[in-house]
Amino acid sequence: MARYIQPSRIDHLFNRTVAGLTRLGISVWGSRILYVRGRSSGEWRTTPVNVLTLDGSRYLVAPRGVTHWVRNLRGAGNGELHVGRRVEPFTATELSDGEKPAILRAYLKRWGWEVGRFFEGVDAKASDEQVRAIAPGFPVFRIN
Repeated sequence: MARYIQPSRIDHLFNRTVAGLTRLGISVWGSRILYVRGRSSGEWRTTPVNVLTLDGSRYLVAPRGVTHWVRNLRGAGNGELHVGRRVEPFTATELSDGEKPAILRAYLKRWGWEVGRFFEGVDAKASDEQVRAIAPGFPVFRIN
């Protein structure tokens, strides 16, 4: 069964706050509003995300596991990132578990204060073995 952590009330409040600021054009630590077509409805679905830049590539990481936005992005293969009025279309490629450790470590280094509780006790200083062990539960997409 795919790993998924349901958002709490505090998560909903935090996401609404970040989304509101991002829609106004204020990116909070790299936040964007992800727009992706629903896999069944075809309608645009939105959620705030953190875009990680590492070694010249950009990534979306799903700290809560296989969420709706992950399933929609898998189905659509593309979407848009919004900050204020700026819209950036992108295509997405999901990474294999073997490609994830460096990205997960960098993500935790940057946003561990925000999402660390979703990472099963693993932080940016964890051993390579620990990061590899949790990688299957954390979808990661390279975006272009």
